[in-house]
Amino acid sequence: MHVLVVGGAGYIGSHMVKLLCRRGCEVTVLDNLSAGRRDAVVGGRFVLGDLGELDVLDDLFGANRFDGVMHFASHIQVGESVQEPAKYYRNNVFKTQHLLDAMVSHRTRCFIFSSTAAIFGEPIRIPIDEDHPKNPINPYGRGKWMVEQMLQDYDIAYGLKAVSLRYFNAAGADPEGELGECHDPETHLIPLVLQAASGRRPHVTVFGTDYDTPDGTCIRDYIHVTDLCEAHWLALQRLWDGGGSTAYNLGNGNGFSVQEVIDAARAVTGRNFSVVHGERRPGDPARLVADSRRARTELGWEPRYADLTMIVEHAWRWEVR
Repeated sequence: MHVLVVGGAGYIGSHMVKLLCRRGCEVTVLDNLSAGRRDAVVGGRFVLGDLGELDVLDDLFGANRFDGVMHFASHIQVGESVQEPAKYYRNNVFKTQHLLDAMVSHRTRCFIFSSTAAIFGEPIRIPIDEDHPKNPINPYGRGKWMVEQMLQDYDIAYGLKAVSLRYFNAAGADPEGELGECHDPETHLIPLVLQAASGRRPHVTVFGTDYDTPDGTCIRDYIHVTDLCEAHWLALQRLWDGGGSTAYNLGNGNGFSVQEVIDAARAVTGRNFSVVHGERRPGDPARLVADSRRARTELGWEPRYADLTMIVEHAWRWEVR
């Protein structure tokens, strides 16, 4: 099978490329390298290009018969999306439509979309299942929900089959140490904590210690990037086997507090780094935990690296490589 991975030079995309190559797929990567790194593409064929370049898409689909497309090429910073909504709607919504239109024109029918828990907004129940009301509170989440609705319409009108995978908190690194998380700027908790442990950062800031949780810090659901990619592979196989369009929440189902992450990092690294306590950030819920039973039941997905210590160990190996 030939799979196009859009955004395959980024954090999750690069891990996905490695898994697809291991599974015997022919892989083409399309990335503009605005956030990804060329050296993170460890297999397949690399094409430098942007989804806004319609001639690039037409040439790419015209020259290849793709059996599936995976889309990871989104801007991901919630705060930035509030400050620069045009940037997020342009890239995450309009350019995604360019990709879908190219797929329809060239009769490519299987699409895996990188969605997010941000489509739910403030949770009204925990854990969050797929049927939880969608009420995104920022342009990042709204854009992802727009695409999910667009996919429903494209299925009805054009027969394009899609699975939307709603991540909670992707974390960790390739267990073999070949790939890892490398954002600029970095906004995710685990790499921020480990950068403080390695000395690349003077401290890590905890935003709020008075939440209604056992230790007062926010609880989030962390999912190992390798387990995340395995879910993508199973979702693509589902479409290849004739399955219909759907969506799945992806998380470990447990949730760990900010303090628990800090404690795990200190245990793994053996280093006592500086922690600064700051004020709550607007819009930060106390708990965000996924109900992933539907993915486990329908895809047969079983996370292998759900233990927080293991997630941190793999990320630390990447940090000090």
